[in-house]
Amino acid sequence: MRQAQHLALAALALSLTPTFAVAERNLVPTLERSFNVCPDRPAEPVWMQEIPLRQAYQRVLVQDIYRAQNLERIVETVSCACEIRFPSWDAAEAVFRERHASDERWEMLRASDANNRRANAARPAAKAICDAAGNW
Repeated sequence: MRQAQHLALAALALSLTPTFAVAERNLVPTLERSFNVCPDRPAEPVWMQEIPLRQAYQRVLVQDIYRAQNLERIVETVSCACEIRFPSWDAAEAVFRERHASDERWEMLRASDANNRRANAARPAAKAICDAAGNW
């Protein structure tokens, strides 16, 4: 009886194998990002995309500055238009270059933390504005 159960399970597994293979083939990873909201977002600056792994904290800091600026801008303007929510990276890059480019790693990590706190403080109000606009 037990051997019959094992054979039945093995037969079931073999019959499902082609289905799993087809499903797996359909899951092709892509490096291209697509968004449901504001699909025409500006790409990160090339230098950020090419930054060496050991200096990734610099990229993270610029991303954190960008996020904080954008959420605060939504609240200030009471608008969640795509150009407000996802502007060019110029302003975030300028802040990074003016205030942090020569900082030590630990100083950049501390600045990232401060920018995350700013973003998190603005997020609830920005989310409410964007939800109302159908743009979150």
